[in-house]
Amino acid sequence: MNVLLIGSGGREHALAWRLAQSPRLGKLYAAPGNPGIAAHAELVALDPADHRDVINFCHRNSIGLVVIGPEAPLVDGLADNIRTMGIPVFGPNKAAAQLEGSKGFTKDLCARAKIPTAGYARVTSRDGALAALGDFGLPVVVKADGLAAGKGVTVATTRDEAEAAIADLFAVRGAEAVIEEFLEGEEASLFVLTDGDAILPFGSAQDHKRVGDGDTGPNTGGMGAYSPARVLTPELEQRAIDEIILPTVAAMKAAGMPFSGVLYAGLMLTAQGPKLIEYNARFGDPECQVLMMRLDEDLLGLLLATAEGRLAGHAPARFSADTALTVVMAAKGYPGTPETGGAIAGIEAAEATGTRVFQAGTRRDGDTLVAAGGRVLAVTAIGPDVASAQAAAYRGVDSIDFPTGFCRRDIGWREITRIG
Repeated sequence: MNVLLIGSGGREHALAWRLAQSPRLGKLYAAPGNPGIAAHAELVALDPADHRDVINFCHRNSIGLVVIGPEAPLVDGLADNIRTMGIPVFGPNKAAAQLEGSKGFTKDLCARAKIPTAGYARVTSRDGALAALGDFGLPVVVKADGLAAGKGVTVATTRDEAEAAIADLFAVRGAEAVIEEFLEGEEASLFVLTDGDAILPFGSAQDHKRVGDGDTGPNTGGMGAYSPARVLTPELEQRAIDEIILPTVAAMKAAGMPFSGVLYAGLMLTAQGPKLIEYNARFGDPECQVLMMRLDEDLLGLLLATAEGRLAGHAPARFSADTALTVVMAAKGYPGTPETGGAIAGIEAAEATGTRVFQAGTRRDGDTLVAAGGRVLAVTAIGPDVASAQAAAYRGVDSIDFPTGFCRRDIGWREITRIG
């Protein structure tokens, strides 16, 4: 079977690496891909925003499955148009992708389906947002309603911080926002494959959003992750499935917009139990990297079963009992304006230590690999426990020569502290 993978980041490199191992795979194409993905797939110059061009490519190359990695093409309706032509797609249609594309949509769905989440107010103007602040204590959470690459969230500890965040959001014409109650607890991520009816749990992870050690500094798209997140115990995971995931899948189907793909639930583990922070409609980045390191079966078979509505009765997904951990190496300046063009060397040396280096924001400048984005590499390792995986990942990091890059040095710290 020929497969087309849409995307160019570290998430897509991890998916390409795992898809390339499938005995069912004929040829893997990636659009637009990156230098790391090129080791596993033929890169093609397709613009995911040009739906007709993507569909024509699928017909010309007998594509049996399209895997859409990033959120923007999903929210743009690429999956709808490909499915219209009878080609299976892994990823939700435009209407269902609103679970990520609009935080207000998701909060309203939670209210209707009685899904546990933070109290909230949807606002469409600066004045409305300022008025709504009075209904919440401090800290308070201010979120852009639409896609923001993981960075459109401010946890304000003072009224002044909240007002500044609101002013920034509503400086954009047509902006909408959600003001939320601040939830106390620890965050974890739960992944579930669903074909719109059946679900298949697909592992857990814990991301590290803040740019600096000790969870300091501004939010990023993610500076590292590990899997599994053992703080999400089997009992808490089952509660999250019963109280959050299953009601969401049922509510989406009842609304005429069944969700097919991977449902990524960001959870807060509160004293009252798991509560939904937000949904993503695709694999996380860098969470995908650690999930793919632990996956112990044919990824292509799972994605195709999801796309074709065959998850009912499917055996549970198999994962290694080991821990995988990934450290993101970012370009200096990230999450602001990153310093691009910096040379990168030593990836082969890093992988010789037992790590796997997934490329994200990279490009070739002649024979030299250089930084071409904010998050550049995800150095990933697996071990019998989180401390072993962390040590292995940082051995890989220390083998890489990337003078204009930086990373956090404490990925996995909560779990390591927990186990002593």
